[in-house]
Amino acid sequence: MSLKKDKQKVLGEHFDDERIRTFFNYKPFDDTNPDYHALEKAYRGMIAENFATFVEFFVAEGRDINAKNLQGKTFLEVVSSHTQSQEYAEALKKAGAL
Repeated sequence: MSLKKDKQKVLGEHFDDERIRTFFNYKPFDDTNPDYHALEKAYRGMIAENFATFVEFFVAEGRDINAKNLQGKTFLEVVSSHTQSQEYAEALKKAGAL
């Protein structure tokens, strides 16, 4: 599965912490790393502010912020190529993503 070249617009919905944590429940249907998959789902489904909170929870739970996709790229590497993903990339970097 490949991401589009740019972040699709998310319609400004603010999630509470409980809703943000539901993104940990998404499981891949293929051999994608589950941590990578969770980051991808959160990125696609959250505004930047919620994504930053998700990343904090993600790291606190001991999840792998540098998990790689099937092509061997980290989520930060993929997101950094998107023109409207700066806030998302910053949240990942702040959490130690490479």
